[in-house]
Amino acid sequence: MPIWGITIQNEPEAKQVRDSCLYTGEEEWDFIKNHLGPSLEKLGFGDVKIIIWDHNRNVIFERSQAVLSDPEAAKYVWGTGVHWYVSEEFENLSKVHDAFPDKHLIFTEGCIKGGPQAGEWHTGERYGRNIIGDLNNNLEAWIDRNLVLNEEGGPNHVGNYCDASVIVDTKKDEVHYNSSYYYIGHFSKFIKPGARRIGIQASNNRILATVFENINGETVAVMMNENDSIEEVSLSLGGDSMMLVLPERSIATVIIH
Repeated sequence: MPIWGITIQNEPEAKQVRDSCLYTGEEEWDFIKNHLGPSLEKLGFGDVKIIIWDHNRNVIFERSQAVLSDPEAAKYVWGTGVHWYVSEEFENLSKVHDAFPDKHLIFTEGCIKGGPQAGEWHTGERYGRNIIGDLNNNLEAWIDRNLVLNEEGGPNHVGNYCDASVIVDTKKDEVHYNSSYYYIGHFSKFIKPGARRIGIQASNNRILATVFENINGETVAVMMNENDSIEEVSLSLGGDSMMLVLPERSIATVIIH
């Protein structure tokens, strides 16, 4: 199994009943600079990407700075990983990008806790809101935590049950697709690898939106209405514009060839 990248430690500021290990920023810096980085190169694994932090947005800048401010440590690091728990301070990702523009930003984990929430719409909206917020702040890739879980939201060896985009009821032999499955699809189906985010001007600030240009030249705009009312928006791309009506609590993707 080829391994393209590794993180130093999952959630290094979380002391859990499940597998965990605390790391300070200084400890992570020392481990990468003096141990992990040199060892991977010596053993012929220098192409394996090292991702630091792998935890929440609230202190992503401080934790990235602890490692990336030292060129001797930073030379081993591909980028910074982030999770969505605690806060939605999306602007902190741009702070990391502005300070270290040669490094990458990747979302490495997010899930809805508390077990399956069949039929709920807010779960999908959380995905949409977070993906748009992250992508608009220089994030390059977004990875969901769970692809498929069973009817309990497991299996999980410590009872940390979660929701997932796809729930398989092993007792009834049924497959359920949650709202998050469709919200994620608005991005993953249309924003292709290699796409570049481009600027957008929308007439309605109650709408969340992100726009990408795929390598084949098509433009993809994903827009989300979290409000309980129908919203009209004028979307302007370059010299062209269009009027759109978004139903309440909806998400839409526009493809311009």
